[in-house]
Amino acid sequence: MSERAPLAQRALAEPTAPVTRRWVAALGLGSIGLWMASLTPLQVLLPSQVQHIAHGQRFLVLGLVHALGALAAIIATPLVGALSDRTTQAWAIGRLRGRRHRWTLGMALLGGLCLALLAVQGTVFGVLALWALFSLFQNGEYASLSAAIPDHVPVSQRATVAGWAGLPQALGLVAGVEIVARVFRGSTASYLLLAACMVAFALPFVLATLDHPLEPGHREPFSARQLLAAFRVDLRAYPDFGWAWITRFLASLAISMGTLYLFYFLRDRLGYGTAAATTHVATLILIYTACVVITAVAGGRASDRMGRRKPIVTISGALMGLAAVLLTFVETWPSVVVAAFLFGSGFGAYLAVDQALITQVLPRAADRGKDLGLINIAIAGPAAVGGLISALIVTIGGYPALYACTAVAAAAGAALVWRIRSVP
Repeated sequence: MSERAPLAQRALAEPTAPVTRRWVAALGLGSIGLWMASLTPLQVLLPSQVQHIAHGQRFLVLGLVHALGALAAIIATPLVGALSDRTTQAWAIGRLRGRRHRWTLGMALLGGLCLALLAVQGTVFGVLALWALFSLFQNGEYASLSAAIPDHVPVSQRATVAGWAGLPQALGLVAGVEIVARVFRGSTASYLLLAACMVAFALPFVLATLDHPLEPGHREPFSARQLLAAFRVDLRAYPDFGWAWITRFLASLAISMGTLYLFYFLRDRLGYGTAAATTHVATLILIYTACVVITAVAGGRASDRMGRRKPIVTISGALMGLAAVLLTFVETWPSVVVAAFLFGSGFGAYLAVDQALITQVLPRAADRGKDLGLINIAIAGPAAVGGLISALIVTIGGYPALYACTAVAAAAGAALVWRIRSVP
């Protein structure tokens, strides 16, 4: 889209000019800070913190942490997405005149503050409340960052960019866990570092990339009725959006159930102590991340070159399901390593290709942020459902039952993607 085009046309039109490597790198850096701040506590800091303050109820409390965080995400992403869709150039200067950057920076600042306060919490209520608030702001930032791809990236480049943009989810986790496990031994210092990274890593994208402004005359009204409308889509008119939501929900459910209790699995079933379990989690994440990096980039490029999305999404889901089947029947350290390899290989390609697929079934350009926020409910919702259901499954049937259910969810998501008709 030409820079001489009207502001509203640039903000709402389908992009045609490829984005640069610098743009992708800036988006990726902001995403790394976001995922470091959100995933590292869930994998290492919060399980350890909960174990210390509520040892006898650790499964329940950690499940509630996930559930409240997911509920906050369900609220935040469509709402912030809808608000950013309607944000005009008024009351802003420089790069902050566009629709998204103000929300990215503001949410990062508030999320970082919550992490700093979470570092000194010694009660269950404090941990639950601050994690819920952090999740509101973190998912608000995610809503604004994720809208950048359909705002700026043409369809022919979208899976490749989504592959590179999806890497920070894995890289942020491995960087955060490695720092926590091998450099910072205290949770307070770890939380403060994550808070600083969340803010600092967002600045290059906010300050150095273009964010198309929206003229006030082209802003759609936002009222209580519009607020409720932010949480729904006419699925009769856009059935493919509904099927994309369902497949993302099932895949996210498999991811949530398969990774939620990894720290406890290593302690309870393989006999590792807290320090050893933390170190082994870091090792598994290194393996997983290496596979994610390779398959996200390769899968995204392959999908763009073939012009097809669904076959790669199906293969990705099958690999994640196979990893869960392995852990269902074999509880040894080598089996966990192989499962990390399979899960990372499937998840990397899934991140790139399914994200590209989703951007191609969004109903309207004017509602990109809001509709991607609804898709994020399919990511956050399973964390709420999966956390509580996983606690129940582990209590009743143990870890084999948990991983068997994980495999079923992954297989269902891989199969139902074929109900999407408009994307090959």
